[in-house]
Amino acid sequence: MTQRQEKKQTGPRPFKLTNWKQSKGVRLALLLLFVLLFYFSMAPHLVPKTYNVELGGTADRDIRAPKEWADEKATIQAQEEASERVETVYNIVALRNENLIDQIFARMDQINQDAQVTQQNKVDIYRTEIPRRYTQFVDDFVRANRVQDTYNKGLLEEMAETVKEQQYTIPEETFYKLPRMDSDQLEDMRVVAREIVRELMNDQLREAETARTKVAELVNASSLPDRTQREIVQELARYAIMPNKFADTQATEEARRLAKENTPKVVIGEGDIVVREGERITQDAYDKLQALGLLDSKKSYWPQLGVLLLSGLFMLVVYQFMLYSAGVSNHPKRTQYTNAQLLMLLLIFVLNVGLMQIIGLIQTQTDAYIGLLAPAAMGTILITLLLDVHLAMISSILFAMLGSILFNTHQGEIFDFHFGFVIIVVSFAAIFSIHRASQRSTILKAGIMISLFGSAAALAVLMIGQPFDRTELLYSIGFAFASGLLTAVLVIGLMPFFEVTFGILSALKLVELSNPNHPLLRKLLTETPGTYHHSVMVGNLSEAAAEAIGADGLLCRVGSYYHDIGKTKRPSYFIENQSNIENPHDSIEPELSKSIIIAHARDGVEMLKSHNIPKPLRDIAEQHHGTTFLKYFYHKALKLAEADGVEPDFTEDDFRYPGPKAQSKEAAIVGIADCIEAAVRSLRNPTVEQVESMIHKIIKGRLEDNQFNECDLTMKELDKIAETLKESVIGIFHSRIEYPEDVKPSATKERPA
Repeated sequence: MTQRQEKKQTGPRPFKLTNWKQSKGVRLALLLLFVLLFYFSMAPHLVPKTYNVELGGTADRDIRAPKEWADEKATIQAQEEASERVETVYNIVALRNENLIDQIFARMDQINQDAQVTQQNKVDIYRTEIPRRYTQFVDDFVRANRVQDTYNKGLLEEMAETVKEQQYTIPEETFYKLPRMDSDQLEDMRVVAREIVRELMNDQLREAETARTKVAELVNASSLPDRTQREIVQELARYAIMPNKFADTQATEEARRLAKENTPKVVIGEGDIVVREGERITQDAYDKLQALGLLDSKKSYWPQLGVLLLSGLFMLVVYQFMLYSAGVSNHPKRTQYTNAQLLMLLLIFVLNVGLMQIIGLIQTQTDAYIGLLAPAAMGTILITLLLDVHLAMISSILFAMLGSILFNTHQGEIFDFHFGFVIIVVSFAAIFSIHRASQRSTILKAGIMISLFGSAAALAVLMIGQPFDRTELLYSIGFAFASGLLTAVLVIGLMPFFEVTFGILSALKLVELSNPNHPLLRKLLTETPGTYHHSVMVGNLSEAAAEAIGADGLLCRVGSYYHDIGKTKRPSYFIENQSNIENPHDSIEPELSKSIIIAHARDGVEMLKSHNIPKPLRDIAEQHHGTTFLKYFYHKALKLAEADGVEPDFTEDDFRYPGPKAQSKEAAIVGIADCIEAAVRSLRNPTVEQVESMIHKIIKGRLEDNQFNECDLTMKELDKIAETLKESVIGIFHSRIEYPEDVKPSATKERPA
């Protein structure tokens, strides 16, 4: 097991939320919310009105409480809310870790002075003795403080568990260095280590790794002259550093208990209004009236059951289409919907139905044409741009049916399909106008199309129906036309909200980010023209490869533009920017070269974050190298070690990118295209055979290096990617590639970047 893997296993485990995007419970809750949305939007229009006080009905007068009554449900809710507002209590535990340093160095001095113990035996002793000292130090501290009752039991248990979880793993090579130290050296090292640990442990630490990252800087600034001494002190100081700030469960529970006790009861006083005139009787109001003894009428619940059944059928239409599009392999656009997308669809429905309800409130029986103002196509456009055009078509039918209910002004009828027809027309006009949108201005054009088609549909319905006057005709056309403009304004305003909230990269957003005038792309072009040209080439290659396997080609192209943005921090260290200058890597250590090269992915992510670039593009920048191996610098380091006659103190894992590996097809494709473009550019006179061989070699190498293990690329897709990239490379570098079979491949040289 490598040192990095050991750190990964023994280090602090990050808290992970349940995968709610795939949770069946969350999905069921969202579907239930769909049913409730449909139910509460239709019930006021479909449930017969009554003057009796019934659940879902409307009060025809102010209803006052005949007596003082404590609302237990509201009180419990207020107590729970007060309890939830109490934040977790954290307390500091003074561990005095410098004492652990003293114990470890005292024991090392004792062992090193024993001449009868061999070097290997000393190494074996350190392997067990140092971890034992760590555990004993923690256990002794817990035992002593339990006796003294300095800290409560729960805090000590939390401390012991957290400290052992975050225990640092000392590299194996350190144990071989310890026996070489004499007493004077150990004493010098102890003083430095003790001071560093004491200084860093003065801070409040929930994560020990925060302080451990500062150890190297402090050690290098110390008076220790010997490199081996500094390396040993670094590892032992990191080992002795522990977290000292822990969650105090007992204190937190006590604070929450007090918050509940101090929450006053929710009381309805005698004479207070429980339900106002015209107010809808909700479940909460109904319960209050029942508890106060104010309900004496009986009402049939069949209408409510009918609306609930209709709401369930509406929900099933949406959900069954999602299942169909995800499960049918020959569906024109197969999509695996997650709970995040279902939640976004629910919010779109809420907004769309809510706006229709608002228009319905100002509509009257004599001015029924006001219903034509409702921006019903807003939801259709949002679903088309953010989710799927086919789902938008299904949703448009539901919006039309809801509109037929919400805007119905005819007593005794459930639906008024005059409005439903208009909504269907404008919705499909919006779909066909917007589904290939690539600019924000397309939304405005779609709004104009909605206005035109909506006006035509309203005119047709009005002319076919009952006799009408000219004023009604003009108002109907005017409101229908205004609806399209209102729809466009609302969509333009809401699109950024959904893009930011759900981390969606719509085609519109991607096209905006691909503009060369974006500050980051302008910086890339002006400061690193070689990298900019490389990124454009990678974008061309990756887009073609992505589209060949049905992945998001536009995301690959734009992701390629930004994937090497981190190189702008140190442009001269990357070969594509080294025109007419010496390669700086020739004059520095390979370890430093490795660090500089690896850093560009991390630097790129930080720069993208600072410019609010969406996460999918940041993921491509972070993941396009995965955990690939910097073979050039590794072998250079080996040669230097061999020339110096020393054993290498590094492994191949030390010369790998930190990852993560590609988590999506798009990130994997950009990584492949990035490597292939750089490789082909390094060939002076490439032939078709060389290009084909190099592409297969690169993909095979990444496959054998397990770089595709965390994304869902198949072998068939990799073959298609290879073939597409070969054709694209030949097309892009056509003038440089030699076709005659008798031309011998030119020698290639691996490049450092």
